[in-house]
Amino acid sequence: MTKDVIALTPKMPNVWALMASLYAGGADLDLSAAADGAVVQLHGPGGRPLVSVESPVLVQVPGEAERLLGQRVEAPFWWTEARASTAVPEAEKLAGVVCGRLNALLGGTTWPPEAAGTEIVDVSAVPSAGSGQPAVDVVTDHAAVVLIDRPVVALTSWLAEIMRTAVASRRSLQIVTPAGVRLTPAARTTLARVPNRWVVQDPECGYYDGLSGAVLRWRDEAFSPVLSEDGTGTVAAAFTRPVREAAGRQLIVALRTGHRADERLLLGGALEAAWKTLTGTAPAGWGPAEPVNLPWSPRQLTDLARERAPEPSQLIVVGTPDRPAMATLRVTRTTKGVEEDAVLTVGYAAGEGLPLDRLQELAETLVREHGLRTMLASVRVGRADLTTPPRLEGPPLPATFTLGPDDVHTIGLDHARRPPVEVQPVGLGPTTRPALHYPLGDGEDAAAWGRLQQLTAHLKGDRSQPSTPARQG
Repeated sequence: MTKDVIALTPKMPNVWALMASLYAGGADLDLSAAADGAVVQLHGPGGRPLVSVESPVLVQVPGEAERLLGQRVEAPFWWTEARASTAVPEAEKLAGVVCGRLNALLGGTTWPPEAAGTEIVDVSAVPSAGSGQPAVDVVTDHAAVVLIDRPVVALTSWLAEIMRTAVASRRSLQIVTPAGVRLTPAARTTLARVPNRWVVQDPECGYYDGLSGAVLRWRDEAFSPVLSEDGTGTVAAAFTRPVREAAGRQLIVALRTGHRADERLLLGGALEAAWKTLTGTAPAGWGPAEPVNLPWSPRQLTDLARERAPEPSQLIVVGTPDRPAMATLRVTRTTKGVEEDAVLTVGYAAGEGLPLDRLQELAETLVREHGLRTMLASVRVGRADLTTPPRLEGPPLPATFTLGPDDVHTIGLDHARRPPVEVQPVGLGPTTRPALHYPLGDGEDAAAWGRLQQLTAHLKGDRSQPSTPARQG
């Protein structure tokens, strides 16, 4: 298992501060670099990996420390993460001293606060072991298993790198956590992809899947569901147990846009328009991982996506602390141009109203100004802070669906505007080539799923296939 310790400093950890901190275990420790120099590893006797220290990240987005760690830290600040192997008792203390020394030299705080220290740690008696790294706890032919114990599991650069490595080696990524841990939307999206899995420790059944509730066992070098003789699985009691706290609601808007690929193209405009319409403000920050560290900038976002092309770019966008909002954005280069797939989730406390009346206005803006292809808006009962606990949460209920003008034209306007359900679509955009906006429900009507299924089946009934709604988390 690994233990994370994080230094949050107002000043950049320079080379001298880092070296003074890294030698908290004495001069006999060996140093090595990994991940193209982005990670420094401390090794004990015999080359045993003890602590990995990631390159400091300048976080310029307000609220990120509180969102992920529960600590208030004024932005900008530097985030330096140390990861210790708990297979060696001294390693955890060593990670705390590394971060504690950084804070002593630069000011700032340590998370968790009780981990900070400054005294030299004696690692001379640490037994030697084979080479490796403390980032992944177990690697088999089928899975890369990581044990994490922190309040909120985020899609950090470290976790994203492990995921990429697991995919390249055709392994599943399996995150093992205690029961009180929650996932950010970005981490949830990653672990919801087959064959990845969120494994939750439970005193009653041992382990269960935090997203499906299936009871799990370690078998054939990976965690997999326990099946009965008839092939059905068992759901953990902890997953379905009622929750006392008042549930909030989440408005989820999944949208897809298409653009011509030219030098004047500026990405992120559709997502920004959705953010402003639904929250009243623009996004606060963006980045490829969490913590999200860069102030919102469509120009910088576009430059990054252009540099990565033709490989797709997967990005994370967050809002201001006063209104929980987060989005994942995928930019893909296609033969027809550039596509953006965004899923924006906005959180509301119990009793707060949702701006469902603004969805048609938003669809109109996206059709006229941002090349909308599809937009599906849904409402889900869930935590207002957008994190996912390892408990049963209801599925999102559709509220509206919008089909862009290109797909309406491909299907045929007469066919698209006469669905076999009691849904009266509204034309958007130019009357000569309109988009269609379909009201489906109020976000509480379970029958809206049936309407959406009938609608999409009707739209796909033409010989030409329209774009399907972007998948929601």
